[in-house]
Amino acid sequence: MKNILLIGGSYGIGLAIAKELQFENKVYIASRTHELIADMNVTHIPFDATTDTLDTTKLPEVIHGLVYCPGSINLRPFRGLKPESFESDLQINFLSLVKAIQTVLPNLTAAEQSSIVLFSSVAASMGMPFHTSVAASKGAIEGFAKALAAEYAPKIRVNVIAPSLTDTPLAEKFLSNEEKREKSAQRHPLKRVGTSEDMAQMAGFLLGDKSSWISGQIFPVDGGMSTLLVNA
Repeated sequence: MKNILLIGGSYGIGLAIAKELQFENKVYIASRTHELIADMNVTHIPFDATTDTLDTTKLPEVIHGLVYCPGSINLRPFRGLKPESFESDLQINFLSLVKAIQTVLPNLTAAEQSSIVLFSSVAASMGMPFHTSVAASKGAIEGFAKALAAEYAPKIRVNVIAPSLTDTPLAEKFLSNEEKREKSAQRHPLKRVGTSEDMAQMAGFLLGDKSSWISGQIFPVDGGMSTLLVNA
């Protein structure tokens, strides 16, 4: 049984990952809230990624998998964004991620081979209007992941999932009615919006033994948006 640590895994994609993994792994969730995971087979650690330092005494000495789930969707015209907006997105998406990984690095290297799964965005590889801030912070994740994968191979595998818009609480305002949902679905070649379960299944694969020869990769889980043309 593997020890898996989810940072921010108490709702949305993180919650779906926890549900996917809870019965065949020992899952630890470090997050601000715990209401939705109270009845699950997981261990909760109170933790705010943007302000706290993770208490490693509440974790096992060996961690086989780490998933960093916190993120932001800050979509605004560039002219209306202040530098503080970029700093805020960079903090939640990237800098807090770096701090969390550095904190548990001894636990990750204690495993024969461990796996880190991070989340980027389709906006990091595609030029999309109003995405300058989020694309900048997510782009940092992708460059960081490849460098970290190279530095710690073969001990730690590092891979990134790059979703398109996914039906989560974070994206609720973009999918708040059927018209918005349908328009979003039609922008994707596979004609639907992504789900938390789509991301959880990919994360589960990247944490598992069947992906033991995969590292330093960016996986678009985006309904084909980043590589396929939408039919007219």
